[in-house]
Amino acid sequence: MSVLIAVTALPCGLLIGLLLGALGGGGSVLAVPALVYLLGQSPHAATAGALVVVAVGAVSGLVCHARAGRVRWVAGAAFGALGTAGSFTGSRWSASVNPGVLMAAFSGLMLVVAVGMVMRGNRGDRDGRRAAAEETGAVAAAGAAGPVRPAEPERSRRPERSESSEGPERPERPQERATWAVSLWDAVRTSSGRRTAARASRGSGAGSHRTRPLRTVVTASAVGLLTGFFGVGGGFVVVPALTLVLGLEMPVAVGTSLLVILINSGAALATRAGTGSLDWPLLATLAACAAAGSSLGNRLAGRLRPQTLTTSFAALVTVLALAMAATTLPSL
Repeated sequence: MSVLIAVTALPCGLLIGLLLGALGGGGSVLAVPALVYLLGQSPHAATAGALVVVAVGAVSGLVCHARAGRVRWVAGAAFGALGTAGSFTGSRWSASVNPGVLMAAFSGLMLVVAVGMVMRGNRGDRDGRRAAAEETGAVAAAGAAGPVRPAEPERSRRPERSESSEGPERPERPQERATWAVSLWDAVRTSSGRRTAARASRGSGAGSHRTRPLRTVVTASAVGLLTGFFGVGGGFVVVPALTLVLGLEMPVAVGTSLLVILINSGAALATRAGTGSLDWPLLATLAACAAAGSSLGNRLAGRLRPQTLTTSFAALVTVLALAMAATTLPSL
């Protein structure tokens, strides 16, 4: 590995890891274009080498999610094991495909990833606005109810004065203002409790989700085929699959998907091990930079709006996909 390639690999790995850490997935789709167009790898060697970067990113992310209890080990291991056959088939198929066809197909995959990221970002933005609207509605309802005044005991009540003897309007007492504030807080807390109970209800429903064996096998095999053929993690497919097929909640599906990606990537890499030589020093440098960039991406995610990050990533992937298609399609 020359010094120029090593210097080029540093920002590429940092960018891939930065996107992985900030967006929680999708950044590995940039590994293949970087390896082909910037680091001088062939399409077949790039799709194989990208699996190393994907595996390293999956391990680092899996550790963080496991500490937070967001990994279902049995379900993830079973789903990943079912996808190993697809990983084997995809790896063998990719090795026999014309390099130009492989890169043209990869450009189409990148467009699909870009559309999926935009849709996921819009869905998250809508959910955030809906939650804010519910909170605002709870506060408005509590304010419309007015202050809640405690009833006076019978023995302390005074006879009502006539209109003529009534003096100036009595100012609101501090106890009444405190009672109104407590009423407002109770209304907000009640609304929040209802939303928490609804989420718990959905979580219990997810736990009782009925799993269809045939559907699970087909979906797991398709995910493994995608990983083996293109050399990508496929998190944009694995997360919806775990949510719809196994009924996992979104945070748990994201954490469990990393285990699935690790198993499929390992199976695909083992299949490609004897098909050609890999530039291990280059891949190790790229993977190490991706791991460092992932840590930076986690910090960046808390400072920028997720919608901004997702839109920027989708725009970048779209530009790269169109450039790849313009380069490879005329030569087919």
